[in-house]
Amino acid sequence: MALEHATLTNLDTSERFDVLFNPAEYSLNKENAFAQAAVPGLGSPLLQFVNGNVRALEMELFFDTYEAHVHAGNQVNPPLSDVRALTSGVVGLMSINPVTHAPPVVLFTWGELTFTGVLVRASERFTTFLESGVPVRAQVQVTFHEWISGEEEAKEVKRQTADYTHRHDVGQSETLSAIAAAIYGDPTKWRPIAIANELEDPRRLRAGLALDVPPLPYRDPLTGEVHT
Repeated sequence: MALEHATLTNLDTSERFDVLFNPAEYSLNKENAFAQAAVPGLGSPLLQFVNGNVRALEMELFFDTYEAHVHAGNQVNPPLSDVRALTSGVVGLMSINPVTHAPPVVLFTWGELTFTGVLVRASERFTTFLESGVPVRAQVQVTFHEWISGEEEAKEVKRQTADYTHRHDVGQSETLSAIAAAIYGDPTKWRPIAIANELEDPRRLRAGLALDVPPLPYRDPLTGEVHT
């Protein structure tokens, strides 16, 4: 069974080239960003999800022009004098396309791994030289950030709008405790509703009054007290 080579494809131009030496390893990284809200009296800050960061693919690619290389019994390239003739093809993926005014989107495939992204970092290290000083072997550390269109992201994540504040219309003879029981599942958690709506007398509610019911935990903006 022939060795399957990793490939890089410039999706702007459809130009494709095989990676001469498959990477020894690669890493996939994904992070989420959370904001920390310091609240007086708590042992640790409250965490609030902000956004997900892009997934990153990192690997090291090896290039050699010192010797001829054979693929499936056939010589695929003769010895060259300068390895930069090969590494420039990878580094060039960071060049700006004059039509799109941005670097191209790149497809990396190797076996079952398919990764669509943009090249955000390429670090070249030259390790072997001819007597003339011309580099003939190099390693290029590359980092790709996953690229996905807004339409594709919306299709993959069936996202609903976060209900940060619930609007409730007071019914006849309804109490704050009853509202807290219906929304929070606990009648004793009526105080955040009273604070959020600046009710002078929480025991007397007018039918038809529109109340903002905040999410829990709720922090009193005046006292800093946290209600959970």
